[in-house]
Amino acid sequence: MEFLLEPLHYEFFRRGLLAAFLIGISSGLVGVYVVLRGMSYVGHGLSHAAVGGAVIGFALNLDFYVGACAMGLLAILIIHKITHNQKIKLDAAIGIVTTAIFALGVAIINKLRNFKQNFEATLFGNILGITDQDLIMIGFVTLMTLITLFFTYRSLLFATFDSEAAQIFGIHTESVQLLFSLLLTLTIIASLNVIGVTMVAATLIAPAMTARMLTDSFSRMIIYSMGVGAITGITGMYMSYILDIASGSTVVLFSATLFSLSLFIKSPRHSG
Repeated sequence: MEFLLEPLHYEFFRRGLLAAFLIGISSGLVGVYVVLRGMSYVGHGLSHAAVGGAVIGFALNLDFYVGACAMGLLAILIIHKITHNQKIKLDAAIGIVTTAIFALGVAIINKLRNFKQNFEATLFGNILGITDQDLIMIGFVTLMTLITLFFTYRSLLFATFDSEAAQIFGIHTESVQLLFSLLLTLTIIASLNVIGVTMVAATLIAPAMTARMLTDSFSRMIIYSMGVGAITGITGMYMSYILDIASGSTVVLFSATLFSLSLFIKSPRHSG
């Protein structure tokens, strides 16, 4: 029991633990829709766009979150616009737009030889880097995600499984899709400093897929995914402290372990 209490004596660990717990909940919730909509690649792409935006923001003397949010949201709007006529597939649009924004950030770093900002925490995650600003951002995004998806539950559920029927029943599927994309972008950006850009996609996908292995019920899948996300965040933070390695790595490795176990508990299920 002592080994569980010892890390709590340190303020940096308490901050990281709270951040990982909140991120686990929000990522688990959003991840369900990501998996069921076949948008697994979007988390990877948007995380890179956010890093490119952060670099652009720093070059303009802006806050990390201002630059990351601005370019992340811009990426979503551009992707939404160019896939509107369905001639360009979503995965292709994500690959082009987000990679271009990330490349712009790299070009700025190369151009500004005196660029001294360290993005190691953003790339790999770091519990030592969690600040009050990070916690406020993470808490705000988690609360907003819970509230928004609660009130749009029916519309988003309908649009996820049968978008054509949803339109017939008067649901504006494009607006619902755009709203969800905005929440996804904010969730990714909020988790960058804890999980890291190289790991953030896994925190969206693994809890949801683990839940998918355990149930055919959509509502239970949401609850399971949020629970797995929260447990993964907490356990991953303890593993990070004990093993003295990046928090992003331990969170993702434990999440992958739970997913592997779920494969032995239940065989893959088909959407019903």
